[in-house]
Amino acid sequence: MNLAKFIAQMPATVVDIVAGSADHETLEKAVIAAGLAETLSGPGPFTVFGPTDKAFAALPAGALDDALKPENVEMLRKILGCHVVSSKAMAADVIALAEKGGGTAEVTTIGNCRLRLSVVDGKVKIDDVVTVTAADLAAGNGVVHVIDGVLMPAN
Repeated sequence: MNLAKFIAQMPATVVDIVAGSADHETLEKAVIAAGLAETLSGPGPFTVFGPTDKAFAALPAGALDDALKPENVEMLRKILGCHVVSSKAMAADVIALAEKGGGTAEVTTIGNCRLRLSVVDGKVKIDDVVTVTAADLAAGNGVVHVIDGVLMPAN
């Protein structure tokens, strides 16, 4: 396949990847409710750690419903902000960064959350509790890594 065909087949944005995934319907709904779809459709680059529907379902009862209420849009933005880094980092980049950092690397998200990334048995872990289950879903403005948990702000 030539490069032009490859680029033409690549999703245009990280939002396109989320919207096209049957496992990310909750994330899509949250991004829209938070008013972040336009931002994440912009030029980026972005690295999005995308929780699956199953990850959202594991939150305490009522937590997601509360976060999706219009009066809680700022809280929802903070939560989603913990899932986005303002650079494009493929899995190999994350692994190299962690190895360079003695086994871990720290990144700060657009929501000002500090994430500690490590590599355990060849898989990227976030804060030792969330695992990247599918990596390198590339888009024109960044990349999405599927995760099995929801990252929450410290406060």
